[in-house]
Amino acid sequence: MSLPDPSLLLARAPVVPVVTVTSVAAGVKLARALAEGGLPLIEVTLRTPVALEAIAAIAAEVPDAIVGAGTVTRPELIQKSIDAGARFLVSPGCPTALAEALAEAPVPVMPGCATATEAMTLHAMGFPVLKLFPAEAVGGANLIKSLAGPLPDLRFCPTGGIGPDNVGKYLSQPNILAVGGSWVAPNEAISMGDWEQIVALSKAAAKLHRAAFPM
Repeated sequence: MSLPDPSLLLARAPVVPVVTVTSVAAGVKLARALAEGGLPLIEVTLRTPVALEAIAAIAAEVPDAIVGAGTVTRPELIQKSIDAGARFLVSPGCPTALAEALAEAPVPVMPGCATATEAMTLHAMGFPVLKLFPAEAVGGANLIKSLAGPLPDLRFCPTGGIGPDNVGKYLSQPNILAVGGSWVAPNEAISMGDWEQIVALSKAAAKLHRAAFPM
């Protein structure tokens, strides 16, 4: 089974900002800053009451952004996210019912896994790119490197505990297409409306080299 492939989206930037927004207006301004800095893919987590509304506003008002929904934990959130304008979906984990529902989604999906068995199961269902989460807690770049030998077709976008100090270790692995991270959008900068700082952090992240998409 061939499912929509996130690889073309992930080719646009080495880092996918993972953001949690508490107001629609701030979400739109944040998306503009991230896109201006060269990080067009933005994962808005479904952790706040305004998340879906923020996704809709970003999709409508920030044409340079490619907004997706993260923390998709239940099947009913799939269509709600797509209806809001999400162009890709991300889950932290993937129990069977959720995996089966995500496999029917018309947009690219990165289902979450934490073990080799989970990764193999999701790959067998046709998912071409997986999210390792929480990456650092379950083995991080070393785990993904270890999986490259026995599972050479697996590709990852790890998230969880990744920041400026260790991102290079992840992006040096050829089976890692990009990483998800929140360091490019610090909560303090968002609350203070310091969009210039977020633009600067995004520009630095956008220049990171990755083995999967060599310059």
